[in-house]
Amino acid sequence: MSAPDARTRDGFLDRRLTIAQPADGGHRAGLDAVLLAAALGSDTRGTVIDLGAGAGVAGLSVAARCPAADVVLVEIDPAAAALARENAAENRAAVADRVRVVEADVTAPAAAHDALGLVRHGAAHVIMNPPFHPRDRMRPSPSLARAGAHALEPDDLALWFRAAARLLDPRGTLTVIFRADELPRLLAAVGGRFGSLAVLPVHPRATAAASRVILKGRPQGRAPLRLLPPFVLHGPGETWTDAADAVLRGADLTVPWWG
Repeated sequence: MSAPDARTRDGFLDRRLTIAQPADGGHRAGLDAVLLAAALGSDTRGTVIDLGAGAGVAGLSVAARCPAADVVLVEIDPAAAALARENAAENRAAVADRVRVVEADVTAPAAAHDALGLVRHGAAHVIMNPPFHPRDRMRPSPSLARAGAHALEPDDLALWFRAAARLLDPRGTLTVIFRADELPRLLAAVGGRFGSLAVLPVHPRATAAASRVILKGRPQGRAPLRLLPPFVLHGPGETWTDAADAVLRGADLTVPWWG
């Protein structure tokens, strides 16, 4: 077993980023974070808020890929937030000084966010990878850090969307990655806060059911929900598809989200 403070140093975006993560006992980001970041085009501008940022993989990937974006990493766990600050500093060559970290509970009231500089309608884009599991339907992890990153109280997912709606400019976008088999719970939590929803199913292989979905929406959007063609990760022999390999190396996830 790894020591409690043991870390790995993992390369992302064809090693443009090197991210320190807990070796054991905490949440480790990987493919989901890269896919989430790639859903924002490299021409993205303005402030991007990453809710529940962990060690910062998704938000730092946005900063590395999008030179006109400023990124705010929001994380409740002090140890993870400290690691995100360290990762931002150590990857300054890729992200410059365009990343800051805010320790905050995503589900906290608006006044608490205001006090930390998370102002109403201040973000052009919000991205998030919320904990996937309702806490009352899973066996808790013995690691408190991992349990907190993977599970929410049953009603808290809607609070994440409430926070995103408050933080987003009305002309902005929300992007979420989530378990495909929990899509009904995801859509229920969205409620009426976002419209023009587009759902991208992510499949491990062309013959397998989707394991993830990426959801995009706009505040006050009016267009009907769109279910997009699938994004497939692996080809024969578990090799990456060309499209997945390009995303892992830093390319945009080129999807016609709207129109």
